Amino acid sequence: MNNFDLTKYIDMALRRKWWIIIPFLLTLLGGFTYALKAPKIYEAQTLILVQPQKVPEEYVRSVVSTSVEDRLQTITQQVTSRTNLEKIIKQYNLYSSPKKHLLMDDRVAIFRKMITVNVSHRGRRNEASAFSISFRGTDPEIVAKVTNTLASNFITENLKLREAQALGTSSFLADELNSVKRRLREKEEELKQYRIKYMGGLPEQLQTNLSILERLQAQLDQYNENLRDAENRKIFLQQQIANAAAAASSEARSAGSAGTTTGEDELQSMKNQLAMLESRYTDNHPDVIRLKKAIAKLEASRSIRPASQESPRPVPVTSPVRVDQTLKRQLEETNLEIKRLKAEIADLTGQIKLYQKRVEDTPKREQELLSLNRDYNNLRELYNSLLNRKLEAEIAVSLEKKQKGEQFRVLDPAKVPSRPIKPDMRKIILMTLVLGLGLGCGLAYVVEMMDTSFKDPEEVEKELELPVLLTLPIRYTERELKRIKARKILAYSSVSIGFVASVFGILIATKGLDKTVQFFADLIGRAGG
Repeated sequence: MNNFDLTKYIDMALRRKWWIIIPFLLTLLGGFTYALKAPKIYEAQTLILVQPQKVPEEYVRSVVSTSVEDRLQTITQQVTSRTNLEKIIKQYNLYSSPKKHLLMDDRVAIFRKMITVNVSHRGRRNEASAFSISFRGTDPEIVAKVTNTLASNFITENLKLREAQALGTSSFLADELNSVKRRLREKEEELKQYRIKYMGGLPEQLQTNLSILERLQAQLDQYNENLRDAENRKIFLQQQIANAAAAASSEARSAGSAGTTTGEDELQSMKNQLAMLESRYTDNHPDVIRLKKAIAKLEASRSIRPASQESPRPVPVTSPVRVDQTLKRQLEETNLEIKRLKAEIADLTGQIKLYQKRVEDTPKREQELLSLNRDYNNLRELYNSLLNRKLEAEIAVSLEKKQKGEQFRVLDPAKVPSRPIKPDMRKIILMTLVLGLGLGCGLAYVVEMMDTSFKDPEEVEKELELPVLLTLPIRYTERELKRIKARKILAYSSVSIGFVASVFGILIATKGLDKTVQFFADLIGRAGG
């Protein structure tokens, strides 16, 4: 392997120096032209802090449940919407060049691409603590203003979004509360109508119904017993009337004996009836009192009759008639009493059936009432729950309106950028130098390889396979040396002047004459200072 001969390449570079210098200078001019012609892009950035809720959550719970990242995505879509971007474009007259007539859609698309939002996280939960908004443009002052405007829009949209969510939640809860309240009133009215409809047969009235039923049953038993007594008395009175009628039919007998016998039979019959009544009733019973009065009257009428009277008096003849009328009157009263007792028994029987039906239906009513109460209690619990949530939502709305909830606060406002981020002059200069040297060296090497002349004795010996005995350098006269030196000076001067003229021409073409003169004046002033 041959050793690397640096002298050979140095000699080649010296021989082909113009093939290196001219492409290098042309490349520098191209890079310089690109650096001047390329639009300068400035970037402004603002940092926004996510400030947590000022009031502790154990006192006021926020109704905004979305995370900061989700809200930022929503807000970003709203801020970068066509409507908002068109307002900013018209406000700052962005992307309106007399040379380029862009449609509004294209301007909005370019504007949207120049906006960048980066979110910073913190803590174990990886929650968003801050985010930055950056914007790129050609005018540094406009870039700073637009960035601050975007930050203001983010803060405004966040407040609107949180307030809208709180108001939406409160409105939804209010609608649901009214709906549940209406259903609760309907259920209350249904429960009220049910209690009115089945009043007296409700489960809580069971013991009262049983007590009333027991009392009515006892009263019915007493009425039935009184009815049996009245019916027995009716039968007895009917027998007495029949006996009185039989006694009256035997008037053909002798007046004395007949009258005496009839009066004694009647008195004895009435006493037997009194004994029977006293065995059943007390002395205060109306029938007992009435019968005692009749017996006393009959005994009194017999005691005042003269013992010496020989002919029979008309009393024994008329006494059975009076007794018969008394018995008939008693029979009529007994019939009325029987009729009254039957009516009262029928009424009591109807009441007993009613209360028996109520008692029998109590389990059914209890089940129906349990279902109604269960629905009512569920609606009432739901209403109370919605009412509490509605109150919490109203407090949350007040919290958002007073801006005491989670907020976005500008920590570092956007400032006017002092230097552009594009184009990067360091990278352009470095790439231009590398490209110029590479292009010049490459062309010089290609030209050297295409030149078939001999450059040194070794090439001659290698090509002819003969040894070179003597080498003589080229000798120039003094006049030739002066001519060569003049040509070199002229060449270097021409290249330098051409390069400077090209730079000056590029400056004038890109910046204009006045700005170019001012640029060189400032440059000379800085150098002199």
